Amino acid sequence: MSARVTARGGQVRVAAIYARVSSERQRQEQTIQSQTAALRELAEQRALVVPEEFLFEDEGFSGASLQRPALERLRDRAFEGCFEVVLCHAPDRLARRYAYQVLLLEEFARGGIEVVFAKEPERSGSPEDELLRQFQGMIAEYERAQIAERCRRGKLHRARAGAVSVLGHAPYGYRYVRKTELADAFYEIDELEAPIVREIFDRYVEQRESIVQIARALSERGVPTRTGTPRWGPSTIWAILRNPAYTGMAAYGRRRVTGESAKPMRLTRQRGHHSGRSAYERVGPEHWLRIPVPALISEQQHALAQERLERNSRLSPRNTRQPSLLQGILVCRECGHSYYRSSTRSKTGQLHHYYRCSGADSFRRPDGRVCTARHARVDELDELVWTQVLTLLENPELIKAEIDRRLETLRAEHPASHRRDGLQRDLTRAQNALRRLIDGYQEQLITLEELRARTPELRKREATLRAEMDALDTQLHDAENYLKLTETLDAFRARLTANADKLTIEQRQDIVRLVVREVLLGDDDVTIRHAIPFPTNGQPGGSLLRSQSQGAAESHPAGVR
Repeated sequence: MSARVTARGGQVRVAAIYARVSSERQRQEQTIQSQTAALRELAEQRALVVPEEFLFEDEGFSGASLQRPALERLRDRAFEGCFEVVLCHAPDRLARRYAYQVLLLEEFARGGIEVVFAKEPERSGSPEDELLRQFQGMIAEYERAQIAERCRRGKLHRARAGAVSVLGHAPYGYRYVRKTELADAFYEIDELEAPIVREIFDRYVEQRESIVQIARALSERGVPTRTGTPRWGPSTIWAILRNPAYTGMAAYGRRRVTGESAKPMRLTRQRGHHSGRSAYERVGPEHWLRIPVPALISEQQHALAQERLERNSRLSPRNTRQPSLLQGILVCRECGHSYYRSSTRSKTGQLHHYYRCSGADSFRRPDGRVCTARHARVDELDELVWTQVLTLLENPELIKAEIDRRLETLRAEHPASHRRDGLQRDLTRAQNALRRLIDGYQEQLITLEELRARTPELRKREATLRAEMDALDTQLHDAENYLKLTETLDAFRARLTANADKLTIEQRQDIVRLVVREVLLGDDDVTIRHAIPFPTNGQPGGSLLRSQSQGAAESHPAGVR
């Protein structure tokens, strides 16, 4: 924000640079650096200042989607009014789809931000220039769709002809030999890896070992994986057992892109980032295209492996499909890894469910277990947290104070508030300019023709600023209404008190996740991190709900430490 004020005070315009490449190959060839260098030269030619924090680069993200990390940051900073110009290589770098281009350009225009493309001539903003930009956007979208369809049809044709080149890299046990002038690409058996593949199938089918046991045995022997590391994970063994290529028939089209973004992992969600990967869905074997490759095992052995995988997936003790209250929010205080639900059966045959730290599993990491945290009983820990949440919700004054605090924070920190301050200053300047223009005409400093020529632009600027301020006021009003839940709290608490014992685990989950950010589990204490401060011993509440050392034995059920 200070960069924008300094820029206007010193008559220097601040600009942001946005660059994008869509493929891994372009990223490796560093074509994005060439875009950035050209845009920096353009900024120097136009006397624009580009701070380092206003350099936004998306490497390996498709222009067909707006869910790009750097683009999201660019739009957020533009909304805050941090710069006045956006420099981009070409419209298709901003977005491939014409509708997305229009959306972004209009969004920047509402904020008074000019968008300059290095590969376009100087534009005057005339209807002819806008028509040309529309044609270019539609052509870029058409080219992308045409290239994608040609690639898809070409791969499909080669797959039907039995070309191995459409498969790309070879699975473990094979080497991919590239196409030459004399021969097409093909799979070659790797004499060092092929015996390991046969051993994996033999252990799983004939010796009835589990996937975890096979991974542990190969890791203990120091057998290198495809990446060269001597640590085998269960997912690697599972992928080998599922691959039909080892029977002599590789499959093309085992999955297809859904067009949506892949679900981000927990750490990605905590950082507030989006997943740059595309989501896939599996395709049934009846739709696969078979491509001949050298066989490593028999079809019968592979079929037996698939039969056992399917049976284990259906009858596995882990496949309980029973949700738990703290699923996804329970974290280990010692190592920071998440807890997951597991179970064990006692000597009497009774089944007990536990929360187990994923950092305590030796098979998950090359260096073994990284945590020594003990297990916690699911029923006891769930009951403890649920009781504390009910106690928290039974305090209406505390909840009302938290809602008021959030409203004050919203008014002070919401981006719309900052943007509205900037719009108010711009509106005041536009009104002052219009007033000075009229005063100049009255003092006969300008002619009537000059007044008529300059007044419409200032009137248009004033109307645009007022419209945007009204939109921001509406946005702030909607955000406040979203948080004003005080009127419904009494009815909600009454229903909750009456039906607390009748709620399903899924309904309890929804309530807990409304007020609890995460639960930290230590050796002898439980910390519930939530958004509503909880007063303890008459002192002002903090951001943590902690068990006091004097009351630990009373708050914690037996067996939970």
